[in-house]
Amino acid sequence: MNKRWKPSATVAAVIERDFDGIQKFLLVEEETRDGLKLNNPAGHLDPGESPAQGCARETLEETAFHFTPTALVGVYLSRFEQTDARAPSGKLDITYLRFAFCGDLGAHMAGQALDEGIVRTVWLTADEIRACADMHRSPLLLRCLEDYLAGRRYPLELVTTDPSVMLLR
Repeated sequence: MNKRWKPSATVAAVIERDFDGIQKFLLVEEETRDGLKLNNPAGHLDPGESPAQGCARETLEETAFHFTPTALVGVYLSRFEQTDARAPSGKLDITYLRFAFCGDLGAHMAGQALDEGIVRTVWLTADEIRACADMHRSPLLLRCLEDYLAGRRYPLELVTTDPSVMLLR
């Protein structure tokens, strides 16, 4: 059987803030089929938007904070199997292509509802994030954090969005 491989394009934000000399990172706690999990503000790229635009949108939807990407932290490919009775094998084979960005955190939109499934936002130190790996929704959460802490920053222009993509809106 010839099956075309179609990774899902996703975006994620690595957001750091100083709390009286203590560096913390903004994560979301979300309800998943595996229970409560932690993740970067992240989600699927929507039709008609660049990865940087998608990251800004997802961050606002999941955290109620405006976010402006200023650099690409990295591009990641990950794969996992998910139990699903509807799949012929009983499992779905899922691959994600993640674009992770860092940038400037803007205003908080008090009173804005968070995306469906998001329970709350949390600020954690890098050590706190490392200590709760069993709570991570994806191994990419820690990988993106470590790349950010290692100083990996690439210009936004590294990712080109052809104008034809904008016609999908």
